[in-house]
Amino acid sequence: MKSAAIASLFFIALLASCSTKQEPDLSKIRVTVKIERFDQEMDLLKAQTLAQQCPDLQKKYAWFYTDYMEGMLGVGSTKDTSYYANLRTVLAQQEYQELAREVAVKFPDLKKQEAELTDAFKRLKYYFPKQKLPRIISFLSGFAVQTPIGNDYIGIGLDMFLGADAKFYPALVQSIPQYISKRFTPENISTRVVETLVREEVFPERDQDQALVDRMVYHGKVLYLLDRLLPDVADSIKIGYTAPQEDWCKNYEPEIWAYLLQENLLYETDYLKIQKYLTDAPFTPGLGQGNESAPKLGVWVGWQIVKKYMERHPEVSLQQLLFSKTTQTILKESKYKPK
Repeated sequence: MKSAAIASLFFIALLASCSTKQEPDLSKIRVTVKIERFDQEMDLLKAQTLAQQCPDLQKKYAWFYTDYMEGMLGVGSTKDTSYYANLRTVLAQQEYQELAREVAVKFPDLKKQEAELTDAFKRLKYYFPKQKLPRIISFLSGFAVQTPIGNDYIGIGLDMFLGADAKFYPALVQSIPQYISKRFTPENISTRVVETLVREEVFPERDQDQALVDRMVYHGKVLYLLDRLLPDVADSIKIGYTAPQEDWCKNYEPEIWAYLLQENLLYETDYLKIQKYLTDAPFTPGLGQGNESAPKLGVWVGWQIVKKYMERHPEVSLQQLLFSKTTQTILKESKYKPK
């Protein structure tokens, strides 16, 4: 009895150590995210004083200011003051004013997102100490972009996160389908910011990875990194699924994998043939009944393959996973075979 009790205690201790093994010590990492409220500063602009206010804003926001005025708002070049006239027109538009009011009410502050991003960026610095962190700037995009990345910043287009039931989105259905706008919620902000940084700066996709399986594993690595950086975020938010879509994938995982194998799709490089397994859509054509299948099944399966590989190889670091382990190594050593 005594030896059995000791063995039991040892097993419990082992489980506890395994459960905390991957949790990094962030206590010595000095990172504090403060989201700069460009949207609020735009609210303070007055038509009669643009000549005094705009130069100060331009100096403060630098690259972002130029990208916003010239590219996103489209009021003209900021190299001279002739764009002021177009800016006055935009600021006076009823639609712009209504949108600005809605954003101000929905987001009086961004403290929750600042806390989430602070934790995520601390984790990023833990794993990648040399990674440069961007400024985070919130703004009104005019329903154009969610999280654009620039020279020294990542933006947050707050009008693209007003909530799935926001009154503006139904009128935009021709350009932004409902299956996309349903994810325009405040809960998505931090995840989309971190994902943008990962895909664009930390671990961009390689041009030479053309086969479906290479693309699957790339997306799987990205999502696995999000698992580490955003451990409290639901998987459905990370991949952009509804709860039924996530359940569908789990229920039909063996069938999805069998289909990819039977159709000889893993090493297919024709993007026209494989894009439907990688890109956003209401469902995946050819799988499931009554259009009930989840979209981007290749991305989801790639995620499961990478997770299975890391379960079998806990000694592999994130850096090794991302930059040293090839698709074939991960596929073979994961022994992925869902049942």
